[in-house]
Formats: sequence, C-alpha cells, structure tokens
Amino acid sequence: MRHHKAAVRLIGIPLATVLATSTAWAATLVSGPSPFASCTIGGSAPSINYVNAEVEPWLAVNPALPRNLIGVWQQDRWSDGGAHGLVAGFSFDGGTTWGETTLPFSACAPGTPAALQYERASDPWVSVGPDGTAYTVSISFNNSNNSNAVGAAVSRDGGKTWGNLSVLIANNEPGAKFFNDKESVTANPIKPGVAYAVWDRLENPNGNPYADLHTEAFRGPALFAKTVDGGRTWSSPKIIVNFVASRRQTIGNQIVVSSQDGTLYDFFSIFTPPFNVASNKVAFIKSTDDGATWTEPQIIADQRTVTVRDPNTGEALRTGDIIPEPAIDPATGQLYVVWQDSRFNGGQFDEIALSTSTNGGNTWSTPIRVNTPTGRAAFNPSVRVNSVGTVAVTYYDFRDLQAGNTTTLPTNIWRTTSTNGGQSFGGELHVAGPFNMKTAPVSRGFFVGDYQGLDVMGTTFVSFIVQTNSGNLTNRTDVFAAPAP
Repeated sequence: MRHHKAAVRLIGIPLATVLATSTAWAATLVSGPSPFASCTIGGSAPSINYVNAEVEPWLAVNPALPRNLIGVWQQDRWSDGGAHGLVAGFSFDGGTTWGETTLPFSACAPGTPAALQYERASDPWVSVGPDGTAYTVSISFNNSNNSNAVGAAVSRDGGKTWGNLSVLIANNEPGAKFFNDKESVTANPIKPGVAYAVWDRLENPNGNPYADLHTEAFRGPALFAKTVDGGRTWSSPKIIVNFVASRRQTIGNQIVVSSQDGTLYDFFSIFTPPFNVASNKVAFIKSTDDGATWTEPQIIADQRTVTVRDPNTGEALRTGDIIPEPAIDPATGQLYVVWQDSRFNGGQFDEIALSTSTNGGNTWSTPIRVNTPTGRAAFNPSVRVNSVGTVAVTYYDFRDLQAGNTTTLPTNIWRTTSTNGGQSFGGELHVAGPFNMKTAPVSRGFFVGDYQGLDVMGTTFVSFIVQTNSGNLTNRTDVFAAPAP
C-alpha cells in the first residue's frame, strides 16, 4: 500500500488569487510508476507513447464495504488512441492509502498470461454491486489491424485481484468493418450478481484504432449485455438503439438503475446529419423489464458543444464534449444528466449544462448552467447524488489563465452542489489545481480523459481525477483521489 501526501501545484498564479478562491480540499496521489514501462507492444510510427501518463479515471465505492474504493484508469496513453493497458487502484480506508494492480485487458499486462492479447486498451470503467462484486470493462484493440473487442473482468476482494475474464464481443476478422467503442458497466444496486454493459458499435468506416471519425460512421447502434451470475457469464450482445438511416450513431452509453422499481435508464448522445452545434442530442432509453425490452430514444436537449481550446492560442483540448454524464437519486429516483454546452454564452465556449427529471424521464427541466461563469470554458463534468439528496457536479475550467499567457494553461478542478433537487447550484469547492494543461499527453489535443470519476461514500463525495505534473515530461499526469463532504 502507498500513502502519498497531497500535492499542490501553483504555476505562476499570484498568492492573492489562490487565497481568494474557495477552500481547496486535499487530494491524495493514487497512481505510481507505470507497470507497463518496458512494454514495446502496440507502437509504430508516427505513434507516440507517453510512459507514466495516466488518463481517464473512473471510480466506484463498494456498498458492501463503504470505505473500499476501486478506481481504474488508462496507463501510458498513446497519441493516436488507447494505452499500453488499464490499471486498477484500491483503497480500504476511504482513500487515504492506495494499492494498484494491472487489469487483464492488453498484451502488456505483466504476470497475466491469460490477459486479452490486444495491443492497446481504452475506456476503463468500474461498478460495484450490493454484494461487493466489482465489475470492470475495457475496449481492447490492435494498432496493427482492425481487431477489437469489449472485455470484462470481476473482483471479489475489493479490487486487489481480477478474474472471470470475458469477451462480450469481438471483431477479429480480416478487414473488420466494426469498431466497438465507449463501453461502460453498471452493477444493479439492489440485485446481487446482476450487472449491465453498454457500448456503441461503429460500422465501417470505423476510425480504428481510436474511432476518430464518429460523425462519419455509416451507423453506430448501441449494444447491451447482461450478467446475472456475478460476471461468470454474460448474455449475447443485442442492439438496444438501432438506426435504419446511415450516418447516425450513439456514443457515451451509460446506465443508471432505479432502486425503487428497478427501471434501467441508458443515457447517450445521438449524432445525426448535418453534424453541427444544433444537431447533436442528449437522449435516453429505458427498460422496465431488466433489459429485455427498451423504449425508443427520447431527446432531453440539444448538446451544443463547440469543443474546447486554449483561449489565448487556439490549441485544442480533447475533452468529454460529446459524452453526457447521468446520475440518479438512490432515495427518490430523480434523474440528472450533465454535459458540455455553449448555449449560455452565445456559442462561444463550452460550459456545464444540467437537466433533471422527477417523473422517470417523462419530462425534463430546461437546462441550467451549473459552473461558475468566468468567461472561460468549463469541461469534463461528472455528477452524483449522495444519501441525503445533495447533488454534486465536478468540472475543469481555465479561470486562472491570464490574458497574454501563451506558455502555460493554468487549469483547476471544482465542485459545486445543489440541495434543492438541481434547481440551483452553489457552495463551490476548489478540488485541485492550478496545473498546466499543456503538460498533458497530446491525443488530438491536450488530453486527461473523456471523463473523470466521482462517487459517494454516504454523504461524502469522492473525486477521482487526473492532474498534470506541470512541466514534467517523463511523468506528465497522475491520478488523485479527493474526498470531501
């Protein structure tokens, strides 16, 4: 087990500015040196591998042992998609100390000869059921050809070891025209041993190895698989969102489950022509029979993202601009969804929008801005609801970037909360930063992940986040945990 002191990184920000912000919460370093550093699999020019760079973290709290936290992330990010492999971190003291282990989803995984023999892995996700069974999933794929798969594994010891390695779907045929992308897994909160995986499947052209050409795929239906025996076996994948017309797809599928009646809600974005700021939609479907049948997609709102760039230089960031994040109140079933949106500033830059439903998705509130308006972009939102109904949203922003600064990109992570069912937000907490986003690995822009982790221990929210190690080009990023009431 490792115990790291909280890290503070101030990159040319005046002390008065730091003191004037909301109280910062100590963040504990989770990730260590790369276990894949010596792996040479998966690369070819012009690919760049960022050894020791961790990105795209996700977190789950074990309801059977609430101080047991399990997080997952990409380890050693490639410039053109995916990573050497995926890693899991685990804590049994509420996030004070952490251990880590590799996940069996790529050929780089050491000491796991039964690991999936794909060259790269991506899109880590984890969820824990009421009996303490933890489920994790991966997109595993090759750089040298179009072979790709969705893999799953299970832990029954709090994240220390992983087994029951399964392939939910694989496309390994020569010249494969499918790319399985952006998967997630959700454990049923009231049915031990039951969990659900969802993902989109891009039909040729598929943009392999990193599904870059989302809006040019001929189709991108959503697929679903289910386990009822704790991940020992999974059902055959089935399509739950289909498109007859071409050039339409889903992305960012993620299920939340009602603890009241067991209803499943799958949230995602829909892309349709002409692929502009008004054509992408935040949508969902639901199932009242544990995934046997699903409704047709219902649109929640336009997703008016204009992507994220350095305001001073125009350099691109890759963020979760097309990925909505949902949450459900475990006590009431009220639904929430957040996403990046430019509607609050006339389409100039992304901020954080939220909509909520109190009637099972029949109607949705008009989107509101959640972030503190600073005249700068806010991005990569996460949302959760704690045991007393408080809603928390975390996000990154550039509020500390000074005019004329073209050498660094000071970035902070914040959390804001609502105690009135998402009608308004306040009580902003400074979670982490400032750190220099220009140190992040470059993958179609500065990249720390399409999403960041957030979960709940009782009334305490735990952020699971990536920061850059400003200016350190041999250890560009690390994963941190930040519990706060």
